[in-house]
Amino acid sequence: MAGVSAKEIKNRIRSMESTKQITKAMEMVAASKLRRAQMQVTASRPYFEILYSAIQDIVRNNTENELPYLHSVRKGERRIAYIVIAGDRGLAGGYNSNILKKCYEEMKGTDAVVLPVGKKALDYFRARKAALFSESYPEAEDVSVGDCFSVAKALCKAFRAGEFDEIRIGYTRFVSVLSQVPETMKLLPLDVVADNEEGAADIMYEPESSEVFEKIIPEYLGGILYGALCECRAAEQAARRTAMDSATKNADEMIADLSLKFNQARQAAITQEITEIVAGS
Repeated sequence: MAGVSAKEIKNRIRSMESTKQITKAMEMVAASKLRRAQMQVTASRPYFEILYSAIQDIVRNNTENELPYLHSVRKGERRIAYIVIAGDRGLAGGYNSNILKKCYEEMKGTDAVVLPVGKKALDYFRARKAALFSESYPEAEDVSVGDCFSVAKALCKAFRAGEFDEIRIGYTRFVSVLSQVPETMKLLPLDVVADNEEGAADIMYEPESSEVFEKIIPEYLGGILYGALCECRAAEQAARRTAMDSATKNADEMIADLSLKFNQARQAAITQEITEIVAGS
């Protein structure tokens, strides 16, 4: 701070106090949104668990027909579709960069198509000239349950038509306020989980199980997509709250340091004036 006047230091203190007010307000807004997002995550999980259980039951008990969505029908070079969910804004620590980098690293060296959800995801893959399946969802906050089911139906139709060998989703799983984990998960083709239970009851379906299975898969994917979106919204607000809390604390430390330097500069100026007066007398 050598050569910096007390007035300049005071201006910097005012600037830091203004920044602190902004970061504190953003932290409070994120905390409020986080509570709602956590409730959505908690409410959505049982639906997917029951639906997934029904799908596995159909796969394990089906002995008559070849079920769709268990194998790719595409011929030629392997192609993967990625649904990548990120945020619409920054100031959320590593929330956006972590999931985007993870997905991009997985895509390297493969024939991949991306369906970005959120402004950050759209801008990221546009800048890298990635092939885009759709650009219809640039605002993650505006994506509704209906949009999730529309996307699922479009992707299922493309998979059945042989446009993709595999469909994956990249999202950030909400673990706690202090922990958010970027993950990718395979959606199609479905993996069959072995049933270790003995004496499982026979299940009758009306209409037949293959028809039920074909109708339920797009619903299942839509539910998974909505659940991932809820997880991402909670993870984003948690990351933003943590980042803004850290920024507020840093602002406090800088204000304290600048205040000390301001007092030192003011004391030095007073001492110099007294010295000049004494020397003049």
